[in-house]
Amino acid sequence: MSEYLLTPIEYLKGIGPSRGKVLRSELGIDNFGGLLYYFPFRYIDRSRFHRISDIPELDSAVQIKGVVSGIKEIGKGRGRRLEASFKDDSGTISLVWFKGINWIKPKLDRGTELIVWGKARRYGAKWSISHPEIEFLKEQKQLQKGLQPVYHSGEKLQQVGFNTKGLERAVGELLPGIKGKIQEDLPPFIVQSLNLISKEEALFQIHQPSSHEMAQKAQFRLKFQELFFLQMELLFRKEIAQRKIKGFRFEAIGRPFNTFYEEHIPFELTGAQKRVIREIRKDLSSGVHMNRLLQGDVGSGKTLVALMVMLIAIGNGYQACIMAPTAILATQHFHSMSEMLEKMNVNVALLIGATKQKERKVIHEQLENGQIDILIGTHALLEDKVKYKNLGLAVIDEQHRFGVAQRSKLWKKNILPPHQLVMTATPIPRTLALTFYGDLDVSVIDELPPGRKPIQTSHRFESARLSVFQFIEEQIKLGRQIYVVYPLIEESEKLDYHNLMAGYEAITKRFQRPNYSVSIVHGRMNPEDKDYEMDLFASGKTQIMVATTVIEVGVNVPNASVMVIESAEKFGLSQLHQLRGRVGRGAAQSFCILMSGNKLGENARKRLETMCETNDGFKIAEVDLRLRGPGDIMGTQQSGILDLKLSDLSRDSQIVGLAREKARELLEKDPKLEADEHQRIAAKLRQILKAKPNWSRIS
Repeated sequence: MSEYLLTPIEYLKGIGPSRGKVLRSELGIDNFGGLLYYFPFRYIDRSRFHRISDIPELDSAVQIKGVVSGIKEIGKGRGRRLEASFKDDSGTISLVWFKGINWIKPKLDRGTELIVWGKARRYGAKWSISHPEIEFLKEQKQLQKGLQPVYHSGEKLQQVGFNTKGLERAVGELLPGIKGKIQEDLPPFIVQSLNLISKEEALFQIHQPSSHEMAQKAQFRLKFQELFFLQMELLFRKEIAQRKIKGFRFEAIGRPFNTFYEEHIPFELTGAQKRVIREIRKDLSSGVHMNRLLQGDVGSGKTLVALMVMLIAIGNGYQACIMAPTAILATQHFHSMSEMLEKMNVNVALLIGATKQKERKVIHEQLENGQIDILIGTHALLEDKVKYKNLGLAVIDEQHRFGVAQRSKLWKKNILPPHQLVMTATPIPRTLALTFYGDLDVSVIDELPPGRKPIQTSHRFESARLSVFQFIEEQIKLGRQIYVVYPLIEESEKLDYHNLMAGYEAITKRFQRPNYSVSIVHGRMNPEDKDYEMDLFASGKTQIMVATTVIEVGVNVPNASVMVIESAEKFGLSQLHQLRGRVGRGAAQSFCILMSGNKLGENARKRLETMCETNDGFKIAEVDLRLRGPGDIMGTQQSGILDLKLSDLSRDSQIVGLAREKARELLEKDPKLEADEHQRIAAKLRQILKAKPNWSRIS
């Protein structure tokens, strides 16, 4: 950054110490560069004029050229207001001021020609604009103006004159001084191949665009640059890691894998599963440490892929482990994998918080002497006492449930870090995968096993409760089982718990039949009671499971065909999709019923509509990205990982892909950024890498 841009902000004309202090505290703007990179978030087209008779019936601003035909002051004290009649050749509109009357009144006379701008609202047959921006026609400044930038402001900023107009004026003072001081960051081949305007011109045009076209060019240039350096950072980290972090080389597929595939596999692999296994196999045989993210929708068969990859590790003389976020899910994995490996000479063990001390001692011994091939468990796997003879592969399921420090402990369980496969059933939009996991290799299982019937999803209000109960009874008579899930949110835990228990009582009363039984599972229960209730439902001894989101992952009951989600408007989209995935695992048609109150916000309504429209987890993830933003989805809102000033990952996916492509192209040409024309990029990357922790290498 040039010396000019490092100048403290109070030295800009019109700012001074007191206003500079507000810019620092409210916007974090310390110097001229900070203000230059404080971009407008939209523009107002000031080149278009409306006639009063043609004002559109929209809640948007209009610009009118006309003359003051009358002015009057009404009321006193707090009720005082100034009204001016303003007309053009097509009609009349009222201009109203409740503040600043003493300043504006002397400037307005009958016959004064003005340009006014503001939101027009209709009251009966008349139009009115409150506190319009005005410009005197004789000054004619506004006539020369096209797009006016609009900047985010706030109450404290406005108190010292930094509304959007004040910020525009401050930037206007700054811009002339940047001429000739902005250095180009991007290499010439990228600027030329993408026909980008220069960085200096982009900074001028984004604040003072000469046309719509130039505003778009400026935005594209600056967004691309921002995303390009983000992708360069991720790819550079990946390249460094592959050079520095060696991995165990799994030379062979091995007998355990081949035996399982040829004799014991429970069903035919999908094309997507076969592709993913090939991708992982290539990593494992490369001699480079694998750090791969495996995405797959609910029910897509990630667990089977994980098991087969662990068999490759065993076939090469290594041990493997799989870590799950809950004891329920870990136990589920243990039972399903033990069943699939029952006829093979593979020793599988389970280690969770509830594992008794006597069993733990045996597991620890067998793990150290190599008798245990696969260890399945929860956070218990991370304890210092858990030592392996030769851990070669660690699988982390539902990886977002674990903290960075927790996941990193698995790296220290062998001389070289074990290969790492992290799995998620929460589909991540490609844009986010490229951004947050850009230095991991990403595999996607985008195909469900054949024969699965799409889950039919519907939204019902409380008034439909009786018909929902009737439907549940019909399904039970067909031999099916039912989930009824209630939210349990930290901020309203007592109220939610009360609703859960009230719902349990209502369902128990409604389904009082000799052959009907109801299970209940929630977070306040001890593990033994929870497991007992789960087992009753899984074995078919109870027909209805009333639960909180503790059953979001890890429960696999193929006979359960109905998922009722109470207060569905309180759940996020990904959580709704996860819950829905608990049904639809058998051959019968399955159903998901979203129950909600009558009053729904716009976002809640959109979430429920999306769930009813599609079963595709990746489409749902795209909608979730638009509704919530990337920081909320990835849990990085406060972490500084995503420091984007201009780009929006929910809208700029094409630019993300393009930035990734060009970053990869550059690193293929010059992996260490040693060429003269790449020195500015190298310097900026060093600055970025120094400032940010490398979380994703241990994701």
